[in-house]
Amino acid sequence: QVQLVESGGGLVQAGGSLRLSCVVSGRTSFSSYVMGWFRQAPGEEREFVAAISWSGGRTEYADSVKGRFTISRDSAKKTVFLQMNSLKPEDTAAYYCAAKLGGWIPRVRYDYWGQGTQVTVSS
Repeated sequence: QVQLVESGGGLVQAGGSLRLSCVVSGRTSFSSYVMGWFRQAPGEEREFVAAISWSGGRTEYADSVKGRFTISRDSAKKTVFLQMNSLKPEDTAAYYCAAKLGGWIPRVRYDYWGQGTQVTVSS
């Protein structure tokens, strides 16, 4: 079993920055895992934001965040980060960390999810 705990959300003005963290735990090696960030705004479907392969550092981003958000991981700390810069009001959502074991298909079919952290961007 894998547990994911997000933190770092909050209220920020447009143009500001936040860094989300996701601490990963469980009785497993994460070297073959793919880690993702998703978000869901009220009344909207959950959408893919970014993903990273735990071992090789491959990354992928949604077009809406490309150039503004950066996903990274610290293997020693078993933590995945989402650095969010130049935030816009439309980035307001609950952000979820997710994990899956398998090949590099980063936008779908995650097995484990965190509880989410709220990001609110004011205009």
